[in-house]
Amino acid sequence: MTGLSAEGLSLGYRGRRVVSGLTLSFPPGRFTAILGPNGCGKSTLLRGLARLIRPEAGRVTLDGEDLQSFAPRTLARRLGLLPQAPLAPEGIAVADLVARGRAPWRGLLSGWSPADEAARAEAMRATGVAEFAERPLSELSGGQRQRVWIALALAQETEHLLLDEPTTWLDLPHQIEILRLLARLRREAGRSLIAVLHDLNLAARHADHLVLLAPGRLVAQGTPEEVLTPEHVEDAFGMRARILRDPVAQTPMVVPEEL
Repeated sequence: MTGLSAEGLSLGYRGRRVVSGLTLSFPPGRFTAILGPNGCGKSTLLRGLARLIRPEAGRVTLDGEDLQSFAPRTLARRLGLLPQAPLAPEGIAVADLVARGRAPWRGLLSGWSPADEAARAEAMRATGVAEFAERPLSELSGGQRQRVWIALALAQETEHLLLDEPTTWLDLPHQIEILRLLARLRREAGRSLIAVLHDLNLAARHADHLVLLAPGRLVAQGTPEEVLTPEHVEDAFGMRARILRDPVAQTPMVVPEEL
């Protein structure tokens, strides 16, 4: 099986089971959004997919190979993770931060190569941050900083990119900006993107594959039309909703019903 998959995956922390027996697949070359209520295990699942948490049961595979079998550097060249609240050294310039995405491709004694420079330049061009190259990250707006972090992840040149709540703390225009950027990067570069998101309607607009979780379990996976049904929304969120057609994007739009 190609792409990233979970087979009977159970994950937890300090003896507390968070997700149990998940079996799901993430189609290669697609933009997958992981959705669900707070505390349902979205970020835990993403950390398991990135091999930051060892499975209590089941396994994660990449192109059919168990993720645990990969050497760290080999895995870092194939799978990248942008965490929810990444930290940067104080005063670091944008170009220097993006350059850190090249770490998996550089040896301890190797210098900065033309391939490194090309990867950094392309990542900054694709995310629209080249004009900020010499500016400290701390001087940028929230949306600009998030684009810089995505540029760092792109410079890593992995086939699969995992993002934990990349639109958190951003206002609506910047949320849309980041999601449009991710959808464009998926189309142009053909990379597999997997992102934890909260807004169902924005996810339906920009992602082409959805995974919907309830606490500890899978509710549905598939296209936005397959996943965002009244039954699935009520199962996951305990909320009755109508599913209308977004008049702009022609994608499913979730409208909560009054109780």
